[in-house]
Amino acid sequence: MDSNPLPGVTAADEQFLAAFTAGQIANQDFHHRDHLRLAWIQIRRLGLPRAAEAVTTAIRQFAARHGHGDRYHETMTRFWLRVVGMGITRHPTLHFNELLAAEPHLLDKNLPYRHWSRELMGSDQARQRWLDPDVLELPAVS
Repeated sequence: MDSNPLPGVTAADEQFLAAFTAGQIANQDFHHRDHLRLAWIQIRRLGLPRAAEAVTTAIRQFAARHGHGDRYHETMTRFWLRVVGMGITRHPTLHFNELLAAEPHLLDKNLPYRHWSRELMGSDQARQRWLDPDVLELPAVS
């Protein structure tokens, strides 16, 4: 079975994923762009539904490994997976850097706050489980 349903995952992407999974990336070296890349790689490899489970599990483990298990945020993580998936749907042939160039809003860390109030997004409930937006509904996923 082909585990790469969409083109574009490079050997460097696979090395990044392996290093992340093996715990070889330091907490201070894993930034927003790296979260997006992890989502992009896994969506490319697994499709969005399976990638969502793989990424949320991996980020929980990463946070716990670095003593920040309480900082994992379910709503935020699933939001970014969804918008990366939407970008891939709009631009199915683009590599990661090309996708960021075509969809620069992905680099805007304030993007979730177009849809959620800071109060709701900062709540314990949003950290623990998916909460629907309270400001602006998300676009439908096609």
